Amino acid sequence: MPPDTTPSTPPSVTVPAEVLEHLKSRLNTGRRFLLGLVGAPGSGKSTLARALCEHLGGAAQLVPMDGYHLANVQLQRLGRAHRKGAPDTFDSHGYVSLLRRLSAPEDGVTVYAPDFRREIEEPIANAIAVEPQVPLIVTEGNYLLMDEPGWRDVRGLLDEVWYVEEDEALRLQRLIARHEAFGRAAEDARSWVAQTDEPNARRIEATRARAHRVFRWGAGFAG
Repeated sequence: MPPDTTPSTPPSVTVPAEVLEHLKSRLNTGRRFLLGLVGAPGSGKSTLARALCEHLGGAAQLVPMDGYHLANVQLQRLGRAHRKGAPDTFDSHGYVSLLRRLSAPEDGVTVYAPDFRREIEEPIANAIAVEPQVPLIVTEGNYLLMDEPGWRDVRGLLDEVWYVEEDEALRLQRLIARHEAFGRAAEDARSWVAQTDEPNARRIEATRARAHRVFRWGAGFAG
């Protein structure tokens, strides 16, 4: 029986038809398809990931990379709390191990993945249950295309990686607003974006050429 691609509730974000058809064509191949979404902070990759899963209903499961944030107690121990979100503030090896399990599902075995809760700024273990029959896994994060130790195995475990782009001014505006929404004062939010998020953004942008496709908000696939 083909997977149910009808969402239980109306999708909150419109996704271009060509994008949905591209994914639907990969749901009946007899093997699980892993899609990665990468982009600079504030580019809307989390929004796109959720929208794709809403549109595809039970055929897709979201498993964010952010679940592998190191806990705050570990960041403090390592002296990296002021750089939270940088590549070395994640358990990249744990994330790679999860992708390996997800790429080869076992009959009857549910994989439990961590999630990240912004309201407490901490990862939560085993918060996401991935059933073996789900044909499409969507994972999103900043560093899926990095060719550096701890990260370089990620791209090879994903069937496709899309680089998500947004208008630069709008991206920064949304990023600052997000920090404010989760408790930072306006000045602190702008400072964090300038000193932490934007240096990370430059590193992420340098990996754009390694993506299989580019998704632009308002345009769909580019090129």
